[in-house]
Amino acid sequence: MKKLSALITLLLIAVIVVYAGSPYYTAYQLKNAYDARDGATIAAAIDYEQLRPRLKTQLTSKFANTMQQYPLVAELGGTALTKAAEGFIAESVDGAVTEQNIQRLIQTQGQANQATKELAAAWAIASNQVDLQGLIQQLILQRGDVNAVIKGQIEQMMDKQAAELQANAAKGEDSAKPELGYCGLNCFTLSGQVKGYPLTLEMQRQGLIGWKIVDVVLP
Repeated sequence: MKKLSALITLLLIAVIVVYAGSPYYTAYQLKNAYDARDGATIAAAIDYEQLRPRLKTQLTSKFANTMQQYPLVAELGGTALTKAAEGFIAESVDGAVTEQNIQRLIQTQGQANQATKELAAAWAIASNQVDLQGLIQQLILQRGDVNAVIKGQIEQMMDKQAAELQANAAKGEDSAKPELGYCGLNCFTLSGQVKGYPLTLEMQRQGLIGWKIVDVVLP
């Protein structure tokens, strides 16, 4: 009876260890895949149905906060400006956050492509990286043609962000040891630096020991 109790206790301990340690092993696999440029493994570890809307919410919230700082821009652009920016954010996320593009991005270690440039431009617009003085002037010159102004700003930001992406891909540093930790029973985060950019990945438990990336906190 004592042997049976000891065996059951050992099995319970083993289950707890595997259950609690599973996200650390997943993080280890992801780090190895990134170092090996194994885009397929990382792409397969993403829950796209959760990641896309979370990124869109994150970027549109950033954009709303930015617009609150510049009431004149909001007044000149009005609802049309918000719709145009949010539309571009949604399209850029949908275009960049796909299994194929994630694989390509990991395999090239951050080399910019069209989808990645558009997402970088969306982040720049949302994060107050645009020339707002120029934006005001263009809104006045274009007599309120918001779509033309946004298109011009997007093209400028795509060129600028593409150059920065290429520079960081060449010389940006990666964290040797990302910070790992639980953020809840079924929530786990990995924080570190990727090509010079600070990023935090949030994973969610899938089943007993499986984990998927459901959010990326952008800088």
